[in-house]
Amino acid sequence: MAKMSHAEYIRQETVTGTVPMLTRDRQYSFWDLFLATSGFSIATWCYTQGAYVAQYLSFRQMLINIFCFNIVWILIECIPVFFATRYGIDLWVWLRSVLGIKGVAIFATVISMANFGWYAVDSQLFASSMINLFGGFGITLNPGFWKPALGVLCVILGTLIALGGPDVIKWVNRFLVTALLIVGAVVVLICFTAVPLGDMLKVQPDTSLYESGLGRFMLSAEGNVAFAFSWSTQALVLPRLAKSERSGYWSTSLAYGVVAPFFVAAGGVMAIAMFVKAGYYESDPTVMLATLAGPGFSLLSLLMVAFANIGTQGTGSYVNCMIVKSGLPKVSYKLLVILAMFYVSALTVWGWVMDNFGSFISMAAQIQGPIIGMTVVDYLIVKKRKISLKSLYNIDGHKAYDFTNGFNLVGLGCLVIAFVTNILFIYNPLTAEIKSPIFMVLTGSGYTAVCGGLLYWLASLTPLRRYMLRDRNELDIV
Repeated sequence: MAKMSHAEYIRQETVTGTVPMLTRDRQYSFWDLFLATSGFSIATWCYTQGAYVAQYLSFRQMLINIFCFNIVWILIECIPVFFATRYGIDLWVWLRSVLGIKGVAIFATVISMANFGWYAVDSQLFASSMINLFGGFGITLNPGFWKPALGVLCVILGTLIALGGPDVIKWVNRFLVTALLIVGAVVVLICFTAVPLGDMLKVQPDTSLYESGLGRFMLSAEGNVAFAFSWSTQALVLPRLAKSERSGYWSTSLAYGVVAPFFVAAGGVMAIAMFVKAGYYESDPTVMLATLAGPGFSLLSLLMVAFANIGTQGTGSYVNCMIVKSGLPKVSYKLLVILAMFYVSALTVWGWVMDNFGSFISMAAQIQGPIIGMTVVDYLIVKKRKISLKSLYNIDGHKAYDFTNGFNLVGLGCLVIAFVTNILFIYNPLTAEIKSPIFMVLTGSGYTAVCGGLLYWLASLTPLRRYMLRDRNELDIV
């Protein structure tokens, strides 16, 4: 077979809503996908997340909280990676069988618009990093003008990467991730040389978040579970490029479950070290590194941290535009990337997401949680790893996933029930109010995943099973 040109390759990669990726066209090895996914997950928001958790927990509790909750939930939510690599499709194509064709079109667009809030945070942190870098050289930049301007610049540079497609993303992340892993190690060394470990272990957590230690631990866990869930609707786009199911699963799980939490933990360690040395908590790694090690020594680390956000911006734009394209396959990928650029730029200038970071990630997880639960249950238990590709793509009149005017009322009902019951009876992410002891076991985000999956499974045991498995009568199931 003749080798595809770059333009043909980009076209095949981006038209998710048209055809599944054939095995022979998949370009990502274990290391390619691991580096690309790690590059996507490593951004300054990891340090922000770590600094948030560090305020309310002891040093040991912080490390346990960050790694345990991230690893456990990531290993579960990445189970559907197996179908992404087996069928060459992403999560949102599979979800046509869970939410319905039109249901996916709506939720893919809504969730992607919410996901883009992360990239507004990303660009604002890039701007802060660059302002601090210039400050290290004695050049003062007016934040009122330069913070939004540099933030928009980050969005534009990331857009250029996204327009290059997966091949450009792969090579950018090969360089960035290798450098950033070194930076992460340097950051941890700086913290332990700037402040004695014994002093960090003595730091007492802020008790204003909740009156009990368990409450503070689980509220911090809510942040980490929500952080883990934040990857879920984006994580199963890139794995369809993997050459094998095993490499797809483990490269994705290790990137989100180990690499990203490592940088979150590094942010937490820096925040505690900053508190010991300066008497206050800080979430901007450039400020923390400059304070702990001095601007000269930390210059390289600061520069790499700043430019990591550009790589994340590019990969995130590609992934989320692919999500939208899964629901709206006829819309041009290039047009979606350009529209995303203007949308994220507007969010960057507005600044609301950054100012309400904790509530933002927790609220987004309340929608993503039920989808995670239903997807895992649907793949493993209800559909038993078999699906109708013809109905997924409406080929030859196969309409099994049209359900009711394009909406799977069972799947949508499970999502709504999990979301509403959590807000009303378990946990309100907007006010951080704990309403039930269930939160102390599952967290709010974890409850939505368990509730959504459990309801979907129970529905499959009733006469609704026939409605949910309309595709079982089709002969093209593989």
